[in-house]
Amino acid sequence: MALTPNSPNADNSMQALKQYGSYIVTAILLALAAYFGWTYWQNNHARVDTVAADHYADIQRLNEEVSLASQNPDLEAEAQEALAQSRTQMNEDIDALVSKHGDSVYAWQALMIKARQQVDSDEFAEASETLKKALAIDLGDAGLQAITRLRYATTLLAAGDADAALAQANNDMPSSFEASQQELLGDIYLAQDNKDSAIQSYNNAWELLRSRQETRAVLALKMESLGVMPEPIDEQAGLIQESTVSEQPLVTDAAENATAEIAQ
Repeated sequence: MALTPNSPNADNSMQALKQYGSYIVTAILLALAAYFGWTYWQNNHARVDTVAADHYADIQRLNEEVSLASQNPDLEAEAQEALAQSRTQMNEDIDALVSKHGDSVYAWQALMIKARQQVDSDEFAEASETLKKALAIDLGDAGLQAITRLRYATTLLAAGDADAALAQANNDMPSSFEASQQELLGDIYLAQDNKDSAIQSYNNAWELLRSRQETRAVLALKMESLGVMPEPIDEQAGLIQESTVSEQPLVTDAAENATAEIAQ
């Protein structure tokens, strides 16, 4: 039955509506704001992420082409010119991506590609500037920041600025990166003719690797060159497993090899 002003509970109902009506309207407005806010995010930020991802995919494909061509020592003049043009185009694409989506993980990945290409061309000062930009991107991930800082310090060292490299390498890092950090510190101390500190850092790195039952042949050679014979480490059984499926390694899995990779 419809409620009329003459109904027994009409006054109470109208009073309740006056009392709580504003709260009901506010709740509805908040719900609508949340809905339209989420819709706006999906229609804009999600679309932006897709654009950035597509842009990065194009850069990655061009990088693979450039890397493959660079491995051929017998390129003819025309092919070398095409390779140079591809590198220039890739760097322009990376700069455009960073300009438009500079706070994204795609910008970070693109800058890492650019830095690696610069290192391969012995452009260590340029690579340092590129990695400095990558380090400025706040992705909220300590692992990615550690990878970037290690590579940044390595290029600074390769460019001849051992003091700046030491300042970067001495920053706090997650425990999973400490072995690489200590090895890099050893390299820096050695460049500064501080043999004792270099040996200590190499020993620290070796002991950290021992705790993980992991060995590094390059680190062992560095220690031997300083007259230190590292105690052999028995690698943990089952660390290397065969797989019939090719998997893309996680970026953090490559972190411990960052120093060796970028120095090549």
